[in-house]
Amino acid sequence: MIRRLLVANRGEIARRVFATCRAMGVETVAVYSDSDADAPHVAEADYAVHLPGNAPTATYLRGDLLIAAARKCGADAVHPGYGFLSENADFARAVIDAGLTWVGPSPKAIAMMGSKLEAKALLADVGVPMLPTAVEPEQVDTFPVLVKASAGGGGRGMRIVRDRESLAEAVAAARREAASAFGDGTVFCERYVERARHVEVQIMADSHGNVVTLGERECSIQRRHQKIVEETPSPAVDPQLRDRLCQAAIAAARAVSYVGAGTVEFLLAPSGEFFFLEMNTRLQVEHPVTECVVGVDLVRLQLVVAEGGPLPFNGPPPLRGHAIEVRLYAEDPAYAWMPSTGTLHRFDVPGVAHAFGPLPAPGLRLDSGVADGSVVGVHYDPMLAKLIAWAPTRAEAARMLSNALARARFHGVTTNRDLLVRVLRHSAFLSGGTDTGFLDRHPEVFAPLLSSVDAVRLSCLAAALSGAARRAKSATLPGLPSGWRNVPSALQTVVYEGPTGTIEVGYRLDRSNDLAAWAVRRIDPEDIGLPGAALDPAGAPDHPPAQILSATGDQVVLDVAGVRLQFAVHEVGPVSFVDSSEGSVTLTELPRYPLPVAEQPEGSLIAPLPGAVGRVLVVPGQRVAAGELLLTVEAMKLEHPVHAPTDGVISDLRVTAGSQVESGALLAVLTPA
Repeated sequence: MIRRLLVANRGEIARRVFATCRAMGVETVAVYSDSDADAPHVAEADYAVHLPGNAPTATYLRGDLLIAAARKCGADAVHPGYGFLSENADFARAVIDAGLTWVGPSPKAIAMMGSKLEAKALLADVGVPMLPTAVEPEQVDTFPVLVKASAGGGGRGMRIVRDRESLAEAVAAARREAASAFGDGTVFCERYVERARHVEVQIMADSHGNVVTLGERECSIQRRHQKIVEETPSPAVDPQLRDRLCQAAIAAARAVSYVGAGTVEFLLAPSGEFFFLEMNTRLQVEHPVTECVVGVDLVRLQLVVAEGGPLPFNGPPPLRGHAIEVRLYAEDPAYAWMPSTGTLHRFDVPGVAHAFGPLPAPGLRLDSGVADGSVVGVHYDPMLAKLIAWAPTRAEAARMLSNALARARFHGVTTNRDLLVRVLRHSAFLSGGTDTGFLDRHPEVFAPLLSSVDAVRLSCLAAALSGAARRAKSATLPGLPSGWRNVPSALQTVVYEGPTGTIEVGYRLDRSNDLAAWAVRRIDPEDIGLPGAALDPAGAPDHPPAQILSATGDQVVLDVAGVRLQFAVHEVGPVSFVDSSEGSVTLTELPRYPLPVAEQPEGSLIAPLPGAVGRVLVVPGQRVAAGELLLTVEAMKLEHPVHAPTDGVISDLRVTAGSQVESGALLAVLTPA
């Protein structure tokens, strides 16, 4: 029996495993890096061990330190979670050799499935369908192809190549990314199937010979070949196809004498054919949707099987209803998926019924690695949380999930929330028309989730009125209305940097503290603090009439053309986060008379985000062409390229490989030709 378990991971998956351990009476041990010292998973464990440093290679990828931590705390078992060392056969073997229980498949099974090339060769012999594969670029004779890393997963190392001219650079880039992420730069090329779906089968196997499938999951909506929306059952799979998929998954599991939780992934072509992609020898990120529709705790089953116990069933349980999961990332989809860092000042999702375990009834489940005050850094994957909806039908699950996301409050970092809501509400998604190219074909889902043209204007007005209420409360003469004048005067103005640029808000209250006039306009940032045309509400006839029903430091209620609207305002320093049924808007108040700042030289290339400089491909004095790759910045397990915006000469280079840079730091200066 497992008495005390160490989770060799962090964040959401560590909290997920701890939740089941508490329910089963198993004590828990967390590990944490420097930047994770205050993370929720550390506080929730019975014991915690510090891993000095921040880089994964110095902390969560150090198998020796993880085993030493288990021994130090008296743990008798190790759960790897997902990512990091979860599919590392050497680590699994070291855990077992240390006399600890490994919660996962055998090291041999991990090694056999760890190389996609070896797995394809092995499973082809037992009849699992395969796509044509080329190990060397010279062997590719038809396009398009998908360049893939042989080791690891999560979409890293993948590149779609549509012509021979692009193949060499794509292979080189994939090798670099795979070597950085997995320590193995082996890649191969596989035929790319247009408009294909990504469908996978969850399996559980015990040491008594039972191999059971728990339905399929559809994971077709992806960015950077990484899933962001997952659901079960798939809208494209009927009972006959499900049976064929499950039989192929069972054949794959039996071929390697598999024991534990695993996932066999397939590519489903429009013709109905399917092909093996890979086998993940661990628990998947998207396992909650299966737990909902099957009604099992997969982590509990992992522990039962690791203790040598049998599965509680011999065949696939019936599926109940429909479940959809979305992954909430700290990133900006409209800006090339750029990761976002900073303090998460507020993290609130309304209507959640349960967290970190199977739902007792249809509803919302939240598995999160963060909480209010968490700091999102550059060292790890930018996923913040997973939100799951389970309902009797697919349409109900999509509606429940999109509504909860739209009403959620995420303050402090940019997230992909708006994109997820638009995907869930899109007619193509609701009709089941999803495949791996969904986001490419539907650019409209990248638009901000604002309900009307007036959404930003009204949010700006609410922020200004909320600020005025806060100032009035702390005023020396609190009895006077905000902005009181004994003669008619111009509008009171506030300038914000907002989602549509720099915005000036003007308002005037009458003697009863009611809104007498208001107006909003976009302005040139260079004009801030300079004399100019007065903000004239009469010049903005498209502004709807508004009346203040109430205004406090954290909430403003307006009557807008006869419709009551509530705006929650959360102020952090100069930043106001405004949430309403109109959408969520982040506004940064600008000083009335800004201080002068040093101008960057013409042609400055700045860091797109904090991170470490990876490759530097230029030297001072070098002539470059527009679009040429100059250097890369590595952050959140990804490589971000910096290209030349125009032809020119590198007149200044401020960084070298390995340099740590902050967002906005000057990297180089390119003097245009």
